[in-house]
Amino acid sequence: MSTEPELLILGGGCAGLSLAMQLAALGRDCPRTVIIEPRTVYANDRTWCFWGTPAAPLADLSCHQWSTMMVRAGRKIAFVDCAAMPYRMIAAADFYAAAQRAIAANARITIAAGERVTTAPVKRNGRWQVITSGASYSAATVVDTRPAAPAEPGGATLWQSFSGVEIDCDEAVFDPACVDLMDFSLKDTGRIQFVYVLPLTARRALIEVTVFDPMPLAAAGLADALEQAVAARVHGLTYQVRRAEQGILPMGAMAPAAPVDPDYVRAGLGNGAARPSSGYAFQRIQRWAAGCAARVTAGQPLQGHVADPFLLQAMDQLFLSVLTAQPASAPALFVALFGQPDAARVLRFLSDEGTLTDYLALIAALPARPFLQQIPATLQRVLRQRRMASA
Repeated sequence: MSTEPELLILGGGCAGLSLAMQLAALGRDCPRTVIIEPRTVYANDRTWCFWGTPAAPLADLSCHQWSTMMVRAGRKIAFVDCAAMPYRMIAAADFYAAAQRAIAANARITIAAGERVTTAPVKRNGRWQVITSGASYSAATVVDTRPAAPAEPGGATLWQSFSGVEIDCDEAVFDPACVDLMDFSLKDTGRIQFVYVLPLTARRALIEVTVFDPMPLAAAGLADALEQAVAARVHGLTYQVRRAEQGILPMGAMAPAAPVDPDYVRAGLGNGAARPSSGYAFQRIQRWAAGCAARVTAGQPLQGHVADPFLLQAMDQLFLSVLTAQPASAPALFVALFGQPDAARVLRFLSDEGTLTDYLALIAALPARPFLQQIPATLQRVLRQRRMASA
């Protein structure tokens, strides 16, 4: 393993491995790359979901897909037909295995497993010096996929905290044809809280509790709600827990990290990959990684995630502003959003493929008053963030 690579990737999670897969496909044009990853073994510790056709990046890794989704708020239910753009699930085990196969096939990329960065990278004589628990590296370019800041109040407009378990039930209790995308049936806690169910078979499902709140919550803070959610689904039947997963995603960063240097690129979930209004990041990361590989081929420097267009930023921030100011309105808003007549519009919007016509239709489907009240503050926030990002 070279300690003087052309490229050093800090973090071998979704973003780091996605970039590595794209670079590995370049063959001999791949820069000499080392990935610094604290883990020694990759576990099946999470899932990534997105709406996409078979042509979507890494769609072939999907282990499940669904053509129908449901959003429930009390007696109001919106069923969404997403057959044209199925909701797909990729298991971490499959993604990690595919990434490791791609890396193993190109000798120009290696993973320094079990190593952790111990000091802040420093640039000397035009190269980045990075010290880890296992070695000292000198690289021309660094891609840092680690979170720029810890999850804490004020670090994002809202935090999406989730905790879930994949269970096997003794009897058939799940509908494997329909995803419970958002079920607001849990006891009211004064915060935006819903149950998310991915039915894998009639007896097996991933059940999660998700909270949107200015305060990030660890799994322990969601334990009681998760227990209630599972109990409501299994109806007293015996079940076994196969695995657990949890996480905290940023929804609308308050202050994007300023670029350190053109040769020091920040990327990944905590550095602009997550869609502010939803927290979805997988496909955005794939597009970024493919763009980086194209830049390598063209002899151009790598770059981080490109800012969303102004209108999309404004819509995301406006929606987050309403959720923050009026959390009690969230269930009705989401039912209205997913219940509008043309489901394809909302799916395109959530997948970053929306048109101006889609935006206008979605706005028309939502109650006007709460959004009108938040427009002035939202525009100020978006303009401030754009100025900071371009500084």
